[in-house]
Amino acid sequence: MEKKKLAKTLIQQYKQLDTPSITDAMDRLGLTGGLLGIKAVVPGTKLCGQAFTVHYTACGQVHGTVGDFLDDVEPGEVVVIDNGGRMHCTVWGDIMSYFAATHQIAGTVIDGVCRDIPTIEDLKYPIFTKGTYMVTGKDRVYVDGINVPVSVSNVQVLPGDLMVADDSGAVVVPFDHAEAVLKVAQEIEAKEQFIRNELKKGTSLKKARELSGYHTLQTRAEK
Repeated sequence: MEKKKLAKTLIQQYKQLDTPSITDAMDRLGLTGGLLGIKAVVPGTKLCGQAFTVHYTACGQVHGTVGDFLDDVEPGEVVVIDNGGRMHCTVWGDIMSYFAATHQIAGTVIDGVCRDIPTIEDLKYPIFTKGTYMVTGKDRVYVDGINVPVSVSNVQVLPGDLMVADDSGAVVVPFDHAEAVLKVAQEIEAKEQFIRNELKKGTSLKKARELSGYHTLQTRAEK
């Protein structure tokens, strides 16, 4: 599947947002993007970039490779790995982390687990997974698709979709909706900043929320 390119300026604007504002915006637009159970391996790290998708399947008679696809990932992309939520074997370790960090890959999201955490911590590499486990995926799983539709936490991710992750979690923004979601998310963040400013003035929380229309910020727009 051919990857589409988002404008660099749009991606830069997304880097200024947090995931709660993005998912609030997606709620208003009737979109699903939150990736349940995906958390930062290194707290305080963030990622933002377009998805380079990888699909793994279980080994049987066929045994393939597990990590050589990294040579094809462009700087600024986010590696999104669909390992089917498997918790019994890892598909990411220290060598892959080192390669990704030194080749300006924006981060990694795994529907599964990773290992070699000390290296990831030393590199402060942004990797978001469902957990950690040391057992190798070699001879257990292998890559059977690159830049194909994948699923993370039962949410579809297509090549080129925008991935954003921080300490609150991870979200995928469909390519075709990236501009609309950005506009709404920026509006939501501006109104939340308005509330904070009002609170500093001594305005009550109830009044500040009322003035900003807070209770309908995430409400789905009527068609």
